[in-house]
Amino acid sequence: MGTAVNTTSNDKIWNGGNKPLNASYGKMMMWFFIVSDALTFSGFIVSYGFARFKYANSWPIADEVFTHVPFVHGQELPMIYVAFMTFVLIMSSVTMVLAVDAGHKMKKTKVTFYMFLTIIGGIIFVGSQAWEWATFIKGDYGAVKTKGGNILQFLDVETSKRVAVGDFAFDFISSRNQHQGYNGIWYKDEGTLPTYSVEEVIAGMEASPNIVIRTQILDDKGHKTILTRQESLDILKTTGVSVVNGANLIENEYGAPLFANFFFFITGFHGFHVFSGIVLNIIIFFNVIIGTYEKRKSYEMVEKVGLYWHFVDLVWVFVFTFFYLV
Repeated sequence: MGTAVNTTSNDKIWNGGNKPLNASYGKMMMWFFIVSDALTFSGFIVSYGFARFKYANSWPIADEVFTHVPFVHGQELPMIYVAFMTFVLIMSSVTMVLAVDAGHKMKKTKVTFYMFLTIIGGIIFVGSQAWEWATFIKGDYGAVKTKGGNILQFLDVETSKRVAVGDFAFDFISSRNQHQGYNGIWYKDEGTLPTYSVEEVIAGMEASPNIVIRTQILDDKGHKTILTRQESLDILKTTGVSVVNGANLIENEYGAPLFANFFFFITGFHGFHVFSGIVLNIIIFFNVIIGTYEKRKSYEMVEKVGLYWHFVDLVWVFVFTFFYLV
């Protein structure tokens, strides 16, 4: 008869606890969430890549779209404010690291201070993103959409700079009443009417000899195609349908409508993550103040929310790289 083996020994059989990766249950679940969410963002970015590749010859140039800086008017500063937003978010990740490190050393005051800085950084980023959305929706110059859905922008040949539709269009045609259910087809409403009609744009362009049209089609050098004076008038008269101001889910004065769709969806989804992170950070911040983690003798909750915050920062680095820079 063989000797019986003691199968209840803790030395041979793992009985639970923190053995897998030496991580607690909460940290493991946070890692599972981060991995699944990373796959979601990856799908969005890959979809954006396919769309951009498909419409490569008409995709808006980011340096011409994101040129705005708050309180600075009349100047084009490509990517400056987006770079500032990125810097603020990355620095908030640094302060989160410092908060986690202070938590490991059980230094409540430093954890409170660095958590506060992290929250402020997140609020600045979300506020900046909201301002960028509002500016993108409002638009700068306006454009004319053709029958085929292409965008015609206006350029001054002397300065090689874009010209706003409102700077040269004639306001001489009486405005048409907006189509609503009570004054037209009963089952159909109409969006806000554009400020100018195509006829008014044509009349203004005929009276402004320095203005030509720049199409959304890119040439071999990656620049938008500029038409001659006669070509500009011909294409405007034969294909112009409506005036477009700003961008939404249907029209986009900067070029392909899919650009605006992806911009709103990807940056909006990421902005929601940042907002959620701010809410979590605020909750943890007040728990730190009242001494919850001092009583537990562990600041692991700060570390767990820090993992989420670092993930949000890392995702933005990819969004910034592929959406704004490439």
